[in-house]
Amino acid sequence: MIHTIDGIIAAAKGGTTGVIAVAAAHDQPVIEAVVEARKEGIATPILVGHVDEISAMLTALGENPADYEIIAGDTDQDCAAKAVALCAEGKANFLMKGILGTADLMRAVFNKEHGLRTQHLTTHCMLYEIPALGRMLVLTDGGVNTFPDLEKKADILENAAMVLQALGYEHINASCVCGAEQVNPKVQSTVDADALSKMTDRWAKYNMDVCGPVALDLAVSEEACRHKHYTAPGAGKADILLVPNYEVGNGIGKAANLFGNAKNAGIILGAKVPIVLVSRADSAYSKLASIALGSVLSSRMKLA
Repeated sequence: MIHTIDGIIAAAKGGTTGVIAVAAAHDQPVIEAVVEARKEGIATPILVGHVDEISAMLTALGENPADYEIIAGDTDQDCAAKAVALCAEGKANFLMKGILGTADLMRAVFNKEHGLRTQHLTTHCMLYEIPALGRMLVLTDGGVNTFPDLEKKADILENAAMVLQALGYEHINASCVCGAEQVNPKVQSTVDADALSKMTDRWAKYNMDVCGPVALDLAVSEEACRHKHYTAPGAGKADILLVPNYEVGNGIGKAANLFGNAKNAGIILGAKVPIVLVSRADSAYSKLASIALGSVLSSRMKLA
């Protein structure tokens, strides 16, 4: 079982090197990340974008552009289409967003001609290893689905379970985070959380216990559960935090980084290949970890 961010990086180094298609790769932080991934044996990049700019960036890092496959891409839409086509044709097995809009990339991903669309909902999973907790957990969805309904929340939770199952988790604890642990008909998130906790047949194939509604402390702290006399399967031991909306997810994630000194890696699921999106604000380590996560999942998950 891989239960740390370092473990994800180690697994990527120790497995079959994935091929990553980078859309609009003419961006210094992105080039730095993929060069490091190549050096570490984590991924082999195919760089789509402005050839002259990419070559200059590689040269400035002491790399020989001739050692890299570089495909000319003009506009953002052209770069996205060519990078996605590499995945559709089996020449790359995961995708990375460079310096282009997420919407442009996702439009190419879901273009019917490219064949990367699946029946799965597109969702964002962030893995955080938080020193205060002493473990890694998945936070979802703080980036793609803004205000999901019950059906979408179930799909979001299932995608997260698939990630942990691919990382070797034999049992998973998930918590549906709300403002409190009581079901309140006037607070839809608590009603949805209660319904999700009762979908036991759906979660059985992941050997996953789902509890909710729970406040954040009851999701991650067994001590808080004892203090408040709260009991539910998996309470206080969450491997997955399902948030009610993206604002909560974004806030918890930013707090984990800024206040909790968390290590992190992120991925978008729902297409036939994992999609790596890194932020300019991410550390070099986080960018590398996200590429490693994409590489590991591309070899271990069946996403079609």
